Amino acid sequence: MNISELSRQVKIPVQELKLIIPELGFDVGQKAIQVDGRTAVKIIEQLNNPIIKEKMLAKLKNNQLSGGENLTVRKNYLDLETSTPAGAKNQHAKISVGETIVVKDLANQMNLPITKLILELMKNGVMASLNQKIDFETASIIADDLGFSVEKNIGEKNNLIETGQTRAEYFIDDPKNMVPRPPVVVVMGHVDHGKTKLLDAIRETNLVDAEAGGITQHIGAYQTKKNDQSITFIDTPGHEAFSAMRSRGAQVADIAILVVAADDGIMPQTIEAISHIRSANLPMVVAINKIDKPEANLDKIKSGLAEIGLTPEDWGGETICVPISAKQKTNIDLLLENLLLVYEMEKEKIVANPKRNAIGTIIEAHLDKGEGPVATVLVQTGTLKISDSVKIGSAFGKIRTIKDWRGKNVAIALPSTPVKIVGLKATPEVGEILQVLTDQKEFKKEQKKFKNYKAPAFINTSKHLMNEQKNPVNGQVGEKENVQKINIILKADVLGSLEAIVESLVNLNLPDLVINIVQATLGNITAVEIERAAAQNALILGFNVKPNPAAEQAALEQKVVIKTAKIIYELIDFIKEEMKKNIKEEIIEEVIGQAKVLKIFRTEKKTQIIGAKITAGKITKDCKIKIIRNNELMGKATLAELQSGRQTMTEVVADQEAGLKIEGFNEAEENDQLEIYKEQKIVRKI
Repeated sequence: MNISELSRQVKIPVQELKLIIPELGFDVGQKAIQVDGRTAVKIIEQLNNPIIKEKMLAKLKNNQLSGGENLTVRKNYLDLETSTPAGAKNQHAKISVGETIVVKDLANQMNLPITKLILELMKNGVMASLNQKIDFETASIIADDLGFSVEKNIGEKNNLIETGQTRAEYFIDDPKNMVPRPPVVVVMGHVDHGKTKLLDAIRETNLVDAEAGGITQHIGAYQTKKNDQSITFIDTPGHEAFSAMRSRGAQVADIAILVVAADDGIMPQTIEAISHIRSANLPMVVAINKIDKPEANLDKIKSGLAEIGLTPEDWGGETICVPISAKQKTNIDLLLENLLLVYEMEKEKIVANPKRNAIGTIIEAHLDKGEGPVATVLVQTGTLKISDSVKIGSAFGKIRTIKDWRGKNVAIALPSTPVKIVGLKATPEVGEILQVLTDQKEFKKEQKKFKNYKAPAFINTSKHLMNEQKNPVNGQVGEKENVQKINIILKADVLGSLEAIVESLVNLNLPDLVINIVQATLGNITAVEIERAAAQNALILGFNVKPNPAAEQAALEQKVVIKTAKIIYELIDFIKEEMKKNIKEEIIEEVIGQAKVLKIFRTEKKTQIIGAKITAGKITKDCKIKIIRNNELMGKATLAELQSGRQTMTEVVADQEAGLKIEGFNEAEENDQLEIYKEQKIVRKI
């Protein structure tokens, strides 16, 4: 997770957060741009505790944190004024950066070769291409390392078309134009706790059977009605591979349902889901599912919820908890009634202006053989219509078809409506903002830009960038001494699944064995991928795609391994097995004794026979020995024989003398110190 995203989630400005993180016990440097996913979740958990957060902010305010200058903490993160990066005060070269900047544009401002900037990004753990956008915080840190100070270009903030960024102010409208809209409800929780089954019960359809393994593979959005009130549901996957997708679901919702299995309890993704819900300031209803199971324990679940700050109403708290059975459809109406109760309490906030041009968020996107680029968009304000000219990040087009969640053609999409749209010139990125272009000059300008546009070599996922043609990062991963790499070519059906797989693969990396994704694209596996895999000694992974006949034949001829699956964790398990074939055993040295050389009896080509006194610990058969002279390591040897008097021994302890035959070193001298140790081989777990 980017530091800037972590900053937004905990609502503490980046510079202040960097001072607080080490105080919480996490080893994250002041110049870090990214934090690994597990660490980020732990940081969010701690800072979601109001006592810990206030304590840290108080220390910061009183200048008690190490490295802290007297920084003023702004509790309202939206009012953050970006300060000059540390170290910039003595620098003279200044550049101007908006909320985001394209890497090649940043290089041009610095008047540096693009390769130098990309390498600097790589050093900081950011894999970016020349056409990829990076955020202001990342640009600031990189610029500071390269000797530049950065000024924030506030002028770009209010131009949605140019920045392609979401900001709360874009949804602000004249109160007179605002009318209630259906609530958007996100369903979150741990893997296999019954989220999709719950939606299945609500809609009385059979979506679960359509999902491989009963685990939702990418976000779906659906609508239903209760008491004549429409409700939009977003189903987010619960498997650990999909943290980015769950986070995205929370960012577009008004209310959250947290599903917890009555026979299982509070699990890692439960905690993570709560973090996303709290970060998004969403009201929450807890659905305690699977109460039909004999091992269901409601009191245990409520106790677990209370321990993490979600005290149920019937325990004197404020958290609405509804016991349900999605399988038996028990208490589904009660759950919906509680959702509508929360909606009534939040109704003043859940409004939009249907008379304006539409703005929405892309929930899913893929390339369809017959229809071309297809995107699922949740309209958040305004009304989306057929023939609207739209811009979504670097993609644009004129809408030819709008389909509702049932697949029926519709003419318009009102606020809070999820729809699939066709007519785009390129596949947009998941999480991008859709905006209707009313100015035909602006639309023609986009058309012209697209004609001259050379598609970037990378597909952007939430954290990593993958190359479609030639990745300048390729060949860099694993070139450090003793670092092995497993090359992967990844193909998937939709962007959401692609980014989830990449995130899971990267999390498998070890210091001396890494996953190197040389390509990650959408669509079926072709002979082109086979050729590339053969050239780069890569494995091919396919999710919800298959190789065409030419690719299958080429794979047989060139002995390229293809692994396809319809369940993501099957691909992850496959790669884990491949890693086990390459992983090196970790050798740990355990010192068991010390000795002093008293006499050299015989020296031969590769061996020595010496007399020594054990001064501490013990010496045992088949141990290893380091020969140390004047505090310098002279060499290492293996104990071949051990005698005391004329008797062969398996062990000699402290304050006793022994005869040693050592192999592998023959230059020991009298009075040398011996460090006696054993090697333990540990097979590391992935």
